[in-house]
Amino acid sequence: MNNDSKAIIILCSYLCVGENVFPYEPAEWTKLAERLLNNGITPFELLSFSNSDLKNRLNFGSDEIERMNRLVERSGSITFEVERYENMGIHVMTRADKCYPKALKNKLGKSCPPIFYYVGNPSLTEARCIGFVGSRSIGADDASFTEKTVRKCNDKGYGIVSGGAKGIDSAACAAAIHNDSVCIEYVSDSLEKKAKEKPVIDAVLENLLLVLSVSKHDAGFRAGIAMMRNKYICPQSDGTVVVKSDYNKGGTWSGAIENLKSKRSITLCWNNPKYIGNAELINRGAVPIDEEWEADIYENNTGITANAASEQFSLFAI
Repeated sequence: MNNDSKAIIILCSYLCVGENVFPYEPAEWTKLAERLLNNGITPFELLSFSNSDLKNRLNFGSDEIERMNRLVERSGSITFEVERYENMGIHVMTRADKCYPKALKNKLGKSCPPIFYYVGNPSLTEARCIGFVGSRSIGADDASFTEKTVRKCNDKGYGIVSGGAKGIDSAACAAAIHNDSVCIEYVSDSLEKKAKEKPVIDAVLENLLLVLSVSKHDAGFRAGIAMMRNKYICPQSDGTVVVKSDYNKGGTWSGAIENLKSKRSITLCWNNPKYIGNAELINRGAVPIDEEWEADIYENNTGITANAASEQFSLFAI
C-alpha cells in the first residue's frame, strides 16, 4: 500500500468514525481528486496541509476545513484498525493501488469506488470472466442450468463473477470452485463474517476465490449496496449471464437494464419461457442462450464500452 492509498483510506473509509467525522463519499472524492490533480497535489500531501493551505490552494470553506481536520485526526486509529483486520486476512485497496481491478477502471473510470475491502488474491481480477446473476429463490432447473453453463465457461478458460448472494450467485461460485476455476464475488455485507467461513478460507488458500466489498468489514446487509453489485459484476466480465430475473423489479433486473444501456459487457439471458423478466430482457436486446450455448463471446462485435477518458487521470483520481 502506497502513501496515496493510505491517505484515501483516511479520507474515505468508514473505519473509526466518531462524532462529527464525515468521510468523503465516492462522488465527493472524485470531485476532490480532480481538484488535487489540477493543482498538482497528491492525496498524501493533502494530509499535511495547514488550514491556510486548504483555504488558499483548494478554496476550502470553513466547514470543509473542519471536516478535513477531523478526518486527518483519526489517522493513527485507522492505521491500527487496518493492521488489525489485515491480521484477519481482510485487506484494503484504493484507486491508488496497482492491484485495483483494471477492468473497473477501464469501463467505469471516475465512477469507480475509491475503496474496496477484500479477502483473497487481488490479481484474480486480471482473469477473463463471465458474470452470473439471478434470483435468490431458485429451483432444481435453475441450479442445473447454472452449473452446466458455468462448466462451459470454465472449459473456455473463463472465471466467474457473482454477487455472493444465495441462489444463482452461490450456485455459480460453488460450481466454478468445484471446477478448479477462479471466482470473484462482489458482496454487499460483512467480510468479517465471510472471512471466517471454512469453504471461503479453503477456496482463498487454493487461490480460487476473491471476495470484495465497498462496505466496511463489520457492515451488515444493506439493500442499497446489494443493488449496486451488478455495477461491478458487469464491468468485471466479458459477458454477464442472467439466469432468472423478475420483471421490472429487483437488483437483477435493474442491473441487466443498466448493462444493456451502458454495454459494459454483453448481456446474455437464459431463454426460459417460464420467466417473464427474462423474456422482456431478451426483447430489449439481451442475447438469448439455452442449454446448447457454447460459451462463445464475440468480442469484436460486442460494442463493449470502456471509459477512454480514464487514461487522462492519475491512479488516485479515477
